[in-house]
Order: sequence, then C-alpha cells, then structure tokens
Amino acid sequence: APVRAAAPPRPAARPESAPAAAVSEAVAAPLAPPVRGERAERIAALDWPALREAVAACQACGLHAGRTQTVFGVGQVPAHWMVVGEAPGEQEDRQGEPFVGPAGQLLDAMLRAIGLGRGASDPAHQAYIANTLKCRPPRNRNPAPDELLHCEPFLQRQIALVQPRIILAMGKFAIQQLTGSDEPVGRLRGRVHRYQGVPVVVTYHPAYLLRQPSEKAKAWDDLRLARRVYAQAISSAP
Repeated sequence: APVRAAAPPRPAARPESAPAAAVSEAVAAPLAPPVRGERAERIAALDWPALREAVAACQACGLHAGRTQTVFGVGQVPAHWMVVGEAPGEQEDRQGEPFVGPAGQLLDAMLRAIGLGRGASDPAHQAYIANTLKCRPPRNRNPAPDELLHCEPFLQRQIALVQPRIILAMGKFAIQQLTGSDEPVGRLRGRVHRYQGVPVVVTYHPAYLLRQPSEKAKAWDDLRLARRVYAQAISSAP
C-alpha cells in the first residue's frame, strides 16, 4: 500500500519573519566554481530540447550501462523555485521522473506547505525539480565523484534555463555540489549559500526525513527560511 506522506509539522519555535539584516548577512557565502572544459561549454550553449536530448543520449560515465532511462527533471520552465536532489532511485529510474514514491509524496507535501507545486502554471508557485545525477547508481549506492563531475554541466545548464530565484538543495550530495562544502548538512542549515549567483537554502532529503521523522521540524524551519529569502529576492528585484 502506498505510504501517505504527512505535511511537515509547523512548530512555533521560530517567528515567521527574521530581521532582514540577518538574512542579508548570511547570503555572503562563496560561489561554487563552474565546471570548465570543451564538453561543459557545449552543454552550456544548448537550449531546453537539445539539453534533454543530450541527457538522454549521455554515455560520459559507466552509469548509462545500467539505467532504464535518464531522469531529466520535472516542472514548467521558467520557475522561481528549483529543488535539487541527489540521484535517481529504482522508481525514478523506471518512471523517468525525480522524487516519486514515498519520498516524492513527502516532497510534494513540503512544497504545498509553502504554496508551491511541481505542476503549477504560475512561475512564482512553480518548483522545477531535478537531481544532481541523471542516472541511477547501481543498488542506489552513493554517487561517485567522477559521476557527479560528468553530470554537473547538465545541472548548471538546467539552472541557467530555469532561471530560479531560489534553489532548495536536498541531501548531502546535492548540497556538496551546490555549496562546494563537505560540511555536514546540520552545520550548513540556517545559512544562505549561492550557486552562480542564485540563493541556495539547504535541507534534509525527504527520504532521510521518512527515516528520521523527528527532523521534520528542522526541515520546516529550512522551508520558512527559504520563503523569507525568496520574498527578499523578489522585493529587491529591478
């Protein structure tokens, strides 16, 4: 039977609004350097249909040999919000869509809690969802560094084309790729990082939250922080 994903709890431990100065101070984080090279430059010039085709045909690493299909992403473009996860699992590999199954149900509940959806037509309420890896690692093992490196130009181009105002990074490997830091997730939470100039808020992966329900309150705090940062970005936009 499918697992019903409950919306994250809404604790009253932190006020809804934080001082603007506190958010602005946290934004001063180092940029993650872009991947360079001839292949990355070719990918950086692709439009959306060509990018999707390039991902589907990619054989840059050994993961292509075991995939059922690539997992490009889901959502309308452009979108003000972008969610970046780690790597496809078994169900994602079968369906070709990121964040399906119980973890996807929980993600959808988390997005609904802040007024977002993966199928919304309004860019301000649309969350485009993608993974750092586009192919499933065997037996859902952790991504290897070279696999992440080969896939990063695809993610870079997705971000450039989606044009998000804010990115939610979910899980260790997505966070490492977007922040350039290998610090634990718990130490990177509560701060605003940047990737190619776009604010990044980090939080726990929904699959982890299903294993550790007591951490959902922290994830809710992260979503509230992201909502405040987004509001500040919109208000300061020209």
